[in-house]
Amino acid sequence: MTIELVRTHRVSAPFHTPFVTALRRATTADSLLVEVVDSDGRGGFGEAPQVWQVTGGSIAAAEACVEQLLGPLLTGRDADDVTGNSRLVQHAVQRNEGAKAAVDVALHDLAARRRGVPLVRFLGGVRTSVPTDVTLAAGSPEALVAAARDRVQEGFRVLKVKVGRAGADERDAAAADLARVRALRAAVGPDVLLRLDANQGWTPRQAVRVIRGIEDAGLDVELVEQPVPRHDLDGLAWVSDRVGVPILADEAVFGVRDLVEVIRRRAADLVNVKLAKCGGLGPARTLLDLAAAHDLGTLVGSMMETQVGVGAAASLVAAYGTTAVSDLDAGWWLASSPLKGGIRYERDTVHLPESPGLGITLEDQ
Repeated sequence: MTIELVRTHRVSAPFHTPFVTALRRATTADSLLVEVVDSDGRGGFGEAPQVWQVTGGSIAAAEACVEQLLGPLLTGRDADDVTGNSRLVQHAVQRNEGAKAAVDVALHDLAARRRGVPLVRFLGGVRTSVPTDVTLAAGSPEALVAAARDRVQEGFRVLKVKVGRAGADERDAAAADLARVRALRAAVGPDVLLRLDANQGWTPRQAVRVIRGIEDAGLDVELVEQPVPRHDLDGLAWVSDRVGVPILADEAVFGVRDLVEVIRRRAADLVNVKLAKCGGLGPARTLLDLAAAHDLGTLVGSMMETQVGVGAAASLVAAYGTTAVSDLDAGWWLASSPLKGGIRYERDTVHLPESPGLGITLEDQ
């Protein structure tokens, strides 16, 4: 059975609450959906989220890459040759990780649908659910405390707190972030895990100042994610060497070469693997294996995207596992979606669909 066509769909889904980080403020998840259709008319979906400040990818760029290059390249090929097709996609173009991830996931989704099994089973797993953290958007201490109490009441046990103010006065920023964490710990008590995500918003000196302050105050933070700009691996290693709290590399690691360099420099204790950063499920599995081989902790994250991208990431976690609770709450933020089916949230658990593949259809199909 051959691939008949590859088509794209632009989608936008509103958030119920603005999503604010040190890098951006967003009110919608804007993505390009890629649909790979076989000669029987079955289609598999993948997603390329538009995240200017992280990947630099746009809907227009992903659309051009898929429609002008990747789609024509795949048309007519065997729909069941997932490994060969995915490898072809990875080598067809430089960068464009979002577009490659969307096509890669769509190929896997289609293959799973053709076999009549959920994507997690196609990947070799049997779990039907995975836990997730939930993010508290950047804000005042009062707003963070209110949001944290709401999330804990709703059943979340791991809270990810957005901190970091790029360009802010070093001492003032450190004091403000420390005050936020102190207020949160007092509000949620000792049994809730707190993890911090600076989204590259600190200098190395700021990072050490804040993290040491947290340690000295006994505020019990699980980890700190990407404290410094992604290209400053020396700074990341400098921070990791001077604090006891584990450091998680996110934007610093897109692909294998990045991870090798982090490992070589001992720049971080864990790595956050995201499909839209590395190019899809195939590259993500390689990163997870490489991290495990070098005793580096792992979790799988998502961009602010729909249940297509999050569903693929959750299926990967269910099949391969991670050492820390993964960051799969993006779909939870959606007030509505142009998609039907797929994952669902219950308290702090992401439930995978029992239907084939990702279990997703477009509203107009």
